[in-house]
Amino acid sequence: MTTPYQLEFRPYQRRFRQPLQTSHGSWEIREGIILRLTDETGRVGWGEIAPLPWFGSETLKQALDFCHQLGSEITPETIFSIPDALPACQFGFESAWEALSSNLQSKIQNLKSKITYSCLLPSGVAALREWQPLWNQGYRIFKWKIGIASIKQELNIFHQLADALPASAQLRLDANGGLSWEEAKEWLQVCQELPVEFLEQPLPVEQFDALLELSTQHSTPIALDESVATLAQLQACYRQGWREIFVIKPCIVGSPKRLRQFCQQHKIDAVFSSVFETEIGREAALNLATQLSHNRAVGFGIDRWFVSGMANNFIP
Repeated sequence: MTTPYQLEFRPYQRRFRQPLQTSHGSWEIREGIILRLTDETGRVGWGEIAPLPWFGSETLKQALDFCHQLGSEITPETIFSIPDALPACQFGFESAWEALSSNLQSKIQNLKSKITYSCLLPSGVAALREWQPLWNQGYRIFKWKIGIASIKQELNIFHQLADALPASAQLRLDANGGLSWEEAKEWLQVCQELPVEFLEQPLPVEQFDALLELSTQHSTPIALDESVATLAQLQACYRQGWREIFVIKPCIVGSPKRLRQFCQQHKIDAVFSSVFETEIGREAALNLATQLSHNRAVGFGIDRWFVSGMANNFIP
C-alpha cells in the first residue's frame, strides 16, 4: 500500500458583508473545512471542503464526520474511493492530493491573465448603484439574482439596469430554480432583445423536461446550475439530451479527475462558478476552469461579499 499522508483539518467560518439573497433563502455565514496533507518528505498540499447542501452536496456535519473517522492519516487509495454521496469531500481531498505533486499557485498566476471574470451583483434595486464601481474595477459581465421578489418588480429593475449598463456589458440572470413556467417564458421573451448572455436555472431541478422544452423555444440560451450540481447529475442531464450551457461548481461537483474525463470526452459548453469558497478552493477550481472552459467568463468575482479574515484559520 502507498505510504499514507499526514492529515490535518479544521473547520472555518466566513461572514458575508450582507446576507446573500437567493430563491433558496438568506445566507449569512459560509462554513467549510480546510485540509492539509503532508507527505513523507514534508511537502504540503492544501484542499478545501465547501459543502452546499441545498445544491445537492453533503452537509458540513457529514463532511466533518467523514474527516473525523479518517484519523490522522489518509492514503491515495482512500482519497480516490470517497463515495459519490460526499462530492465536496471528493473535490477537497483530490485537490489537496493534486497540489502535493504540482505547483498549483504558479500555474494559476501564469494563467490568470487568460481568465475573464463575471461579478455577482446584489439582488434587487441595490444592483443599480453597485454596478458602476465594479465596472470601474474592470468587470464587464455581471450576474444578477432573480426569482426573489415579484416578477413585476424585478423586470422594472432589470430594464433600468440594462439601460444603465454600457453597450459592451453583458448580464447573466440566475433564478436558482425559482420561476414558474409562465415567469420563465416572460423572462426569456424580454431577454431576447437585451444584452443577456444566458438565463440560469429558471425552473426547479425536478422539471428537467420543461427546461429542455424551454431551451428549444427561445433564442436566449438557458444554463443548468442546480440540475448539474454533482457529476452524476451532470452526466444524467447530458444523457437526457441537454446540450446548452452547464454551470459547474467545482467545489461541490465531485472528483476533479472524473470531471476532466467527462468534459474532455463530450466538449460541453461549461461555465465554471464559485460556491463562495476560500482562496484554497478557488485556486483548485480555477485550475480546472483553465483546462476545461471554452470562451466563457468564470463566475468567481465574489471577494467583495466577505468581511476580511476567517475563524479557525490555520492557513500560513
